[in-house]
Amino acid sequence: MLAQKLVPHYVEKPWGRTDLPAIFAAAGTGRQIGEVWFESADGRDLPLLVKYIFTSDRLSIQVHPDDAQAVAKGLLRGKEEIWYILDCEPGATLGIGLTVPLTPDQFRAAAQDGSLERWIDWKPVRPGDCYFIPAGTVHAIGAGITLAEIQQNADVTYRLYDYGRPRELHLEDGVAVSRLAPYDRALTQAQLGSDTRLIGADEAPFSLDLVHWTEGQSVSVPDGKQMWFTPLSGAGTVNGLPWEKGDCLLLEADCAFTLTTRPVSALLAIPR
Repeated sequence: MLAQKLVPHYVEKPWGRTDLPAIFAAAGTGRQIGEVWFESADGRDLPLLVKYIFTSDRLSIQVHPDDAQAVAKGLLRGKEEIWYILDCEPGATLGIGLTVPLTPDQFRAAAQDGSLERWIDWKPVRPGDCYFIPAGTVHAIGAGITLAEIQQNADVTYRLYDYGRPRELHLEDGVAVSRLAPYDRALTQAQLGSDTRLIGADEAPFSLDLVHWTEGQSVSVPDGKQMWFTPLSGAGTVNGLPWEKGDCLLLEADCAFTLTTRPVSALLAIPR
């Protein structure tokens, strides 16, 4: 199949929202939705997963292992991810890395006594901000944020601290894989309407581009690769298949787009 729509899966979370954006509101009615995942209708294990995340409260402070660490635990792959901020309330923050280096014993003690959130580097955010979260980066998404996340397709999260909520923690596994230091990557700021490379496959398990189209466009998918097409504005067709904002399509060959509304901004992701 040259192009197919991936199926949205709505996930309830204690930190989710009932007031979803209009494109997701009908399917989420009456539920506290934190995430919308896009999965293959045939149940295939795809290398990437696209999510929308909606927060009314802070997510836990957490960390993910890399591929080697995950495989050592019997898992298929680790998890690296990138966040693109679509909307946020005034004062919204992302926690990424630590404000100072800590030893494993200091970090473990801070997680146990509740002081860990004071050591997290809480960064103010605005729409268009983009952060890559390598495996081992201690992180948390704050309240009042809507973002698109592209990640390795792995459900492996070590929860380090959860503000007293009664959920399981994974402190020993988490400390073992955490980089207990400040985050050292620069912010990428890319407003909708720009053409920007957000991450390259030399830095991450995938490349990600923000594209802006005002007329028909062809996309060439490298031989043997797949591309995740996530429109953030506009509507149209790809090889005759209709799409609109809020969809996610998997492309597996060269594809031609026709725009029925202009302009179009979209995220294009290709696994390494």
